[in-house]
Amino acid sequence: MELSSWYQLKLFIAHASGISMDAWHILVGVSAFLLIARLLDSNVGRPLPWLLLLAAELINEAYDIHIERWPDLGSQLGEGAKDIMLTMALPTLIALVARWRPRLLTGRDDPGNER
Repeated sequence: MELSSWYQLKLFIAHASGISMDAWHILVGVSAFLLIARLLDSNVGRPLPWLLLLAAELINEAYDIHIERWPDLGSQLGEGAKDIMLTMALPTLIALVARWRPRLLTGRDDPGNER
């Protein structure tokens, strides 16, 4: 797949769905975080699923910066930083709750399997 094809696919999905790119960052971030944890057979409170999601999002934003050329680099970098924050906000909250207040998720104090 050519580099710009990935970007065009993201634009198509956003426009066809009527869901903003910002909302997609949130939806995909949470979904990917849970999928990564499941594929690793890991607890969401462990660092590895969060770190892999962060790595994927950083690669995605680096790709966007490479493909898109904004007249104002500061605005483009700010948009990228916003995308990273939107993608990582809920997975970060879920990971922190799973790690430090598992009872909110499970109804018990012991987080269970710490794999």
